[in-house]
Amino acid sequence: MENILPRIKLTNILFVIALGVIVAAALFQAERQGFLPKTNLPKPISNETRTVVQEENTIISVVEKVSSSVVAIGVTQKVVNPFDPFAIPRSQESTIGTGFVVSDERSSPTGKGIIVTNKHVVSQSGSKYSVLTKDEEKYEVKRIYRDPVLDLAILEIDPNGLSALELGDSSKLKVGQTAIAIGNALGRLTNTVTTGIISGLGRKVVAGDAYGSTESLDNLIQTDAAINPGNSGGPLLNSAGQVIGVNVATTEGAQNIGFAIPINAVKSIVDEFVTKGSVTRPYLGIRYRFITRDVAILNEVPQGAYIQEVMGGGPADKAGVKAGDIITKIGGQDIDEENEQSSSASQNKVSEIVAKGQIGNKLDLTVWRDGKEIKLQATLEELPNE
Repeated sequence: MENILPRIKLTNILFVIALGVIVAAALFQAERQGFLPKTNLPKPISNETRTVVQEENTIISVVEKVSSSVVAIGVTQKVVNPFDPFAIPRSQESTIGTGFVVSDERSSPTGKGIIVTNKHVVSQSGSKYSVLTKDEEKYEVKRIYRDPVLDLAILEIDPNGLSALELGDSSKLKVGQTAIAIGNALGRLTNTVTTGIISGLGRKVVAGDAYGSTESLDNLIQTDAAINPGNSGGPLLNSAGQVIGVNVATTEGAQNIGFAIPINAVKSIVDEFVTKGSVTRPYLGIRYRFITRDVAILNEVPQGAYIQEVMGGGPADKAGVKAGDIITKIGGQDIDEENEQSSSASQNKVSEIVAKGQIGNKLDLTVWRDGKEIKLQATLEELPNE
C-alpha cells in the first residue's frame, strides 16, 4: 500500500513567508525604539591582527622583565674653563654608555655586582666611573677589567637588590629572528628600546672611538635594531628576554646596521672574573690579515695568515716571527679561510687556536718567508690587562 503524503497548498507557504517578514520587521522596529536590547555580534579577529598583538605583548614583557637590570655608565671628570686660566677646576658628571647586570650579590661568591659594558665606554684609566640604575640608584665602580681582545669591560660594584639578566646561547641564533636592544641613546635618553631582527652573523668590522683608537672585531652579530651613541655596552636580547649579545658598534654612513658581540664569547670571561676576581687570557702577539686562496694564487704565495705587525717582547717576537711572514700551519694543521659569513668553531683560525690554548702551551708554527718554509715554536703567554 502506497504512502500518500499530504499536499501543501501554495497559499499556506506564502502565508508563512509573509508572517516571518512581519515578525522580523516588528522585532527590528522594537530594537530601534529601545524595547529590546541590542545584539552585538562578535567581530572576527584576523590572523594578522592576532600576530601583531602577540609580537607587541612579547616585546612589552621583555622590556618590563629586563629594564631594571640595564644601567647607565657615568663618568666624572675635571673640567677647566678655557677662558679663565685662574678658575678652579670643577667636577662634571655625564652619561657615556650602557651596561647590564650579569651577576648579583646572590649569585656572586663574593657578594659583588658584576656589570658588562664596552671597553671603549670606560677606556680612560684615570677617570672615575659610576653606575646609575633605572630607579636612579647610584653605585661607584670599584674595579674594572678591560679585555684587550674584545671591546669588552667588566665593572665591579657593591650592589643593593640588583638582579642579573639571563644569558642566552648565541650559537643558536638564526638570521631573521627578533632582536631587542635597550640602552641610553645619545647618553641622555635612558632605557630606550629599539627592535628589529638578526640581519647577519659572523661579521667583521673595524671599530673606533672618540679618542681615535681602532680595533678589529670578528664574528659579530649584525642587527637592524637601531643602536645609537650611548647604546654601547647595552644588551641585545631575544624574544625570551635572554641576552644574546653586547651592543658594540654602528656603521657610519649606513642605515639600520648595528653590531653586537655574541654573548658566548663573553660568558667564559664573566665566569672567570666572578669566580677568581681576575681574567687571564693567552696571546701570541701578532696582528695579521688572512690571505685567501684567490689572492694567494694571484701573488704566488701560500694561503695563510699574513703578519702585519709583531708585538715587541711578545711570544711571536720571541719565537722569531717577523712582519711579512705568512703562517700557513699551526701544530701541523692548515690555517683555514676566515669566512666572515661563518661562525663555525671547526675552522682553524689563528685567533681561535690561540683563544682555546692555555698559558704555557707551545705552538709549532710553519712559516713561509722569502720563498722558503721554516719551522718556529712559540709559547703562549698571559695577555697583559689594559
